[in-house]
Amino acid sequence: MGKKRRKGNKIITWQTATLCISTTMVLLLVGLVVLSVLTAQRLSVHIRENFTVTVMLSDSLTVSDGQRLCRDTYNREWARQVDYISKDNALEEQTKVLGTDPSEFAGINPFLASLEIRLKDEYTHEDSLKKITKILEQNKDVVEVSYQKDLMDTVNRNLSLISLILLVLAALLTCVSFSLINNTVKLGIYAHRFSIRIMKLVGASWSYIRRPFLRRAVFTGIFSSFITSLILAVGYWVLWYQEPGITEFISWEMMAITVAVVFVIGLFLSLTCTHLSVNKFLKMKAGELYKI
Repeated sequence: MGKKRRKGNKIITWQTATLCISTTMVLLLVGLVVLSVLTAQRLSVHIRENFTVTVMLSDSLTVSDGQRLCRDTYNREWARQVDYISKDNALEEQTKVLGTDPSEFAGINPFLASLEIRLKDEYTHEDSLKKITKILEQNKDVVEVSYQKDLMDTVNRNLSLISLILLVLAALLTCVSFSLINNTVKLGIYAHRFSIRIMKLVGASWSYIRRPFLRRAVFTGIFSSFITSLILAVGYWVLWYQEPGITEFISWEMMAITVAVVFVIGLFLSLTCTHLSVNKFLKMKAGELYKI
């Protein structure tokens, strides 16, 4: 009896270990997709917030008036950052780029003062840019407002497409994950189908029969989620160690959200699959247990 019990315990332990490994692998894929979606959103915001609208100012505008216009523009709800570039600064920058001073040939400083405006993420779409352009052009000291329209359209279109692909991939992966974990759980419960039948015959309630399986499912979900989170954290630490600038696109807050999602999905899938699988065997008649 003792040998049989030890053998049975070894089988249960092996089944639990196999289920934990399978669940961990699935959750790791889910975690990577969730992190990819969050990173894509963060990258989208970063690109949009670094999109620049250039405002060329009148040649007669003084430096103090230009700086005041810069402050007024910064106080607008759509402005994230506004830089004032004076005529002298523009000449200095172009001299570095060209390698020669254009004013030596022209006799005067040929450049105009300007404002470089970086917008908030929600105001970088075409309709918002048109409204902002009209507002800026109403100022008599503004000569021209320009931005790379084609570039912004391309960026918005590509980022929307990438986000859609990642969301579809996440949905498909969730379905595949449910199927894989469900099959693995079903195989684990399959070995106990006769025990379930015996407990049912002696009058045990369905909830009583399900209880030990659900407890194991909770353990599997938590343990697998913990291992998955540990792998993701180590991977993030390695990336951060190799390239500290990675925090600009993948923050600890994003990692925390990913870990939370992994734990929720891990527990949900384990409990749901276990509940469905046990119910399936509870509903079977005695003869059906020998046909599967």
